Amino acid sequence: MAAHTYVLVDVDDALAPDERQAVQAGRTFRDAHISPFADGIELRRETAISTLRLASQHGLLGLQVPTMQGGLGLSVLAAARVYEEIAEGCLAHAFSLEVHNNIANLVSRRGTKGVQDRWLPRLLSGDAVAAFCLTEPAMGSDAVAIQCKADSVGSDWVLNGEKAWVTNAAGADLFAVWAQTDAAAGSRGIAAFLVEREAEGLTVTDPYKLMGGHAMGTAGILLRDCRVPADGLISPPGEGFQVAMQGITAARIFVGAQCCGILKAGLERPVGSFQGLQWELVNVATEREAARLLVYRAAAAADRGLSATVEAAQAKKFATAAAVSGLVTCMQAMGAHGFLIDSTLGRHLATAKMAEYLDGTSEIQNVVVARSLFGGALD
Repeated sequence: MAAHTYVLVDVDDALAPDERQAVQAGRTFRDAHISPFADGIELRRETAISTLRLASQHGLLGLQVPTMQGGLGLSVLAAARVYEEIAEGCLAHAFSLEVHNNIANLVSRRGTKGVQDRWLPRLLSGDAVAAFCLTEPAMGSDAVAIQCKADSVGSDWVLNGEKAWVTNAAGADLFAVWAQTDAAAGSRGIAAFLVEREAEGLTVTDPYKLMGGHAMGTAGILLRDCRVPADGLISPPGEGFQVAMQGITAARIFVGAQCCGILKAGLERPVGSFQGLQWELVNVATEREAARLLVYRAAAAADRGLSATVEAAQAKKFATAAAVSGLVTCMQAMGAHGFLIDSTLGRHLATAKMAEYLDGTSEIQNVVVARSLFGGALD
């Protein structure tokens, strides 16, 4: 019988040369602007909007914006790798960057020519920072239950409602807001609007005080008779909900990748001198590799134009759980030193736990996967 040669292929082998350059740019950005400062930013409960703006110097503010519009035009796979590298320094910074890129991509693909001309150069240069506004205080993880209203008034729209857990809100210049135009239409009545920070009727609350992840500048926004011009409608009723769900599917892939990044950071700190301890860390390393396989399987499906809803849910559910349990193990391996603030692992652990809530809780991922197994519509 002929012998078989098995070759382990790294995910980066599937990337084009320019995509590998983007991954390297993510490492350079992380090493220069995130890793040396992330502990201090967290201790002082500062936002990191100024750091996000610096990402423009490395070409990281238009990762999936088409090249003809000034972006990098990366695949989902390549973008996930960039976020994984950045998260190794700080998941909160990586998620903040991801949210901004999500809206820049939305503007590039769905904005009118006027909106693109006005906002894309600012979003790509870091002159403007973007925020994603879907979650509301009373809706939990049910995106169809949006209470924020959008009423057509002449050629404009008027928004009333409240949004919660808005990443980048503390320093954002542009908000993508999902609102209900017709409650009787359910999900088909949901639309998305671009709202400028200076818009009359928009108020940003004080940033939330969290267990970790302050770099994300998370806050809420209030909309009181907030008038939006006609070209601010970026996803009309009948499309808005689906656009949001497509964005969330991609975001689940990216959060999974970020969790793999912080697990890598955790594994680099402990020194295992006892066999039992080494085996515990081996388990963590194995869980990380399994998480990466799930994440990049989902990314590959998305890049092929397939529905990656279930794959993204499985990847996020597994990767976030692996990050929480794995970082606890890494801290334990360091003994009491792992509990010190300057060990950095506490910061990573807090954001790993936070990741279990981002873009749908782990329980919501269970719902998505269960529907694929037993029938029903997928979120």
